[in-house]
Amino acid sequence: MSGTIRTEGGRGRLGSVLSGLAVAVGCVLFLGGFAWGAVLYQPYSVPTDSMTPALAVGSKVLAERIDGDEVRRGDIVIFEDPLWGGSTMVKRVVGVGGDTVACCDKDGRLTIDGKAVVEPYTRAGAPASGQEFSATVPEGKLFLLGDERHTSLDSRTHLEEAGQGSVPRSAVTARVDAVAWPDAQIVERPAAFAALPGGVSVPGPVEPLFYAILGGCVLILGGAAYGPLARLAGRRRGARANGRETVDA
Repeated sequence: MSGTIRTEGGRGRLGSVLSGLAVAVGCVLFLGGFAWGAVLYQPYSVPTDSMTPALAVGSKVLAERIDGDEVRRGDIVIFEDPLWGGSTMVKRVVGVGGDTVACCDKDGRLTIDGKAVVEPYTRAGAPASGQEFSATVPEGKLFLLGDERHTSLDSRTHLEEAGQGSVPRSAVTARVDAVAWPDAQIVERPAAFAALPGGVSVPGPVEPLFYAILGGCVLILGGAAYGPLARLAGRRRGARANGRETVDA
């Protein structure tokens, strides 16, 4: 009898230690993930339909705070430029300093330095732009277009201005990495730009942060549930033991 009690007591203490450790690790992952995410990311609400279908109007997105020098072709960026009215806007980078961006080739595609770019994020079957244009992007600047080329007010609207519609890299405040609402999803880097000089940007840490927060929740809930479950199991074992003693008597 005494040996059984010591064994069960030891298991109970070990279980308590492990559950406490699980809760502690879970808190670190959960709170640390949220804190680190708040440092790295800023939330943003998409105000127009200029980035559909990638970003629907009213979508809530997570944008990684970055320096403009980190921007690559294909990135969806948030920026502010006084020449564009000074409001916060979201567009896709299609050209960087030194690029000649033009539209359209005989197949209706956008070209970068004469090389056609396949853009699966634009409206299927429609040309890459409703207006023909050609612009050479100055060094240190970016050429920006909306994915919905028929309604977007973007670099094409400012072609007659200095820089042919481009904006300084320093105007960029963040890069969109994920849609949080209504449909949670990671924003992929377009493969079409990967073969061009500089390639595409490396995905941000939003996915590891999500799994860290989710894992923290699981550990906290699992650790917190151990005590009540262990007590319930103990009562059931005690009831079974009492039943056997009664039968033996």
